[in-house]
Amino acid sequence: HVQLVESGGGSVQAGRSLRLSCASQGYTHKSYCMAWFRQAPGKEREGVATFDTGLGSTTYADSVKGRFTISLDNDKNTLYLQMNSLKREDTAMYYCAAAQGGRACLSTDTQWVPSEYLYWGQGTQVTVS
Repeated sequence: HVQLVESGGGSVQAGRSLRLSCASQGYTHKSYCMAWFRQAPGKEREGVATFDTGLGSTTYADSVKGRFTISLDNDKNTLYLQMNSLKREDTAMYYCAAAQGGRACLSTDTQWVPSEYLYWGQGTQVTVS
């Protein structure tokens, strides 16, 4: 049973940076599709970035390309989301998610679909003013 715990959220001014962390444990599969999602009040949960642990490949939503970077530290079992040049529209609860195997990461039909991910963290709030 995979457990995910996010941290690193906070309140920042537009243009500043934050780094989110997702500590994980309990992996039983060789690879996972790891992802960061976010959800603003009154809006649907949306995918931000994915990391295929088997291929080491990444994808980004158009809204964050060039500003956000997803990375994985295997030694620490921790997924990161470096967020630079933050905008007010980045304000949301950010969630870490994991899907067994890398299949979810391979297609735009699945990588941004929350139901493709079995494991979720509790979320960390990011507020940009």
